[in-house]
Amino acid sequence: MFRKFSLIRTEICNFSGFKIYPGHGKTFVKSDSRSYRLLNGKCESLFLQRKKPSKLSWTIVFRRLHKKGQAEEAAKKRTRRTVKAQRAVVGATLDSIKAKKNQKPEIRASLRQAAVAKSKDAKKAAQDKKKVELSKVKAAQKGNVSKQQMKGAAPKVQAKSR
Repeated sequence: MFRKFSLIRTEICNFSGFKIYPGHGKTFVKSDSRSYRLLNGKCESLFLQRKKPSKLSWTIVFRRLHKKGQAEEAAKKRTRRTVKAQRAVVGATLDSIKAKKNQKPEIRASLRQAAVAKSKDAKKAAQDKKKVELSKVKAAQKGNVSKQQMKGAAPKVQAKSR
């Protein structure tokens, strides 16, 4: 045999968020004709005092805000672990990177110093070359030459009207 269930029409309290069953609660109507359904005297009193339901720990609003009683979602989401994978860099293969990593610190330091010294020598040679070129330019332009002309600016046009 089938049982007939009568569907009970419940309202929700505008303050606490609890269900209001038929025959319970009060309806409070403001002067701007907005109606509020309140569960009991406690809710009514706090509503009229203009208390915030989100600050009262027993209300549904507070429990939702502070994530209380969510037993269904108890299974925490697993955080993905980041897997570190070494990749080759442009100009260096993975094998060469691993070989450098496995070298002793003293050897790596000496190799680094040699590389630094080599780059310093190259820089010094470039500066010397620049100085030689500048001295050649100065020797070629002996006489009254302004700094702008020396840098390569166009010569000043002389006035021809006089």
